[in-house]
Amino acid sequence: MSSAEKNLSDYSNKNITDIQAKRFGIVVSEWNEAVTEALYTGAYETLLQHGAQKDNILRANVPGSYELTLGAQWMAQREDVDAVICLGCVIQGETRHFDFICDAVAQGVTNVNLKYNKPIIFGVLTPNTMQQALDRAGGKHGNKGDEAAITAIKMLGLQAQLLP
Repeated sequence: MSSAEKNLSDYSNKNITDIQAKRFGIVVSEWNEAVTEALYTGAYETLLQHGAQKDNILRANVPGSYELTLGAQWMAQREDVDAVICLGCVIQGETRHFDFICDAVAQGVTNVNLKYNKPIIFGVLTPNTMQQALDRAGGKHGNKGDEAAITAIKMLGLQAQLLP
């Protein structure tokens, strides 16, 4: 279902796990800062609402979305980090730059997931316009940051279930 038909902040409580002792890394792109700061706020507050401790949420900023994958890899290398959330926003422009960045980041996040065997969450908006981005960063479609945090929590729950 497209986000135009769904509020990104709505989710099922299925597979929500206890995260009091879990440690989260959040890597945030500085590009499109109004959007990425709203995504960060959504993710951070959602983690706190579900029991994460403030001291167990680490933040790292990277210049742009392309750099999210290396930032995520450095965060994932830390043995004390259980899951990493990548937050960024790449807005469609007039050139193919958008395609190259989005493809690279998606593939990079997938590779870091598999390399470190821990949840690395793709919380990157890829809208056509700034308004669409704002609508998905706390606007009328909710907040993709909330969704990214819930995804991290649920993946940690699945990991505990499958790899006790």
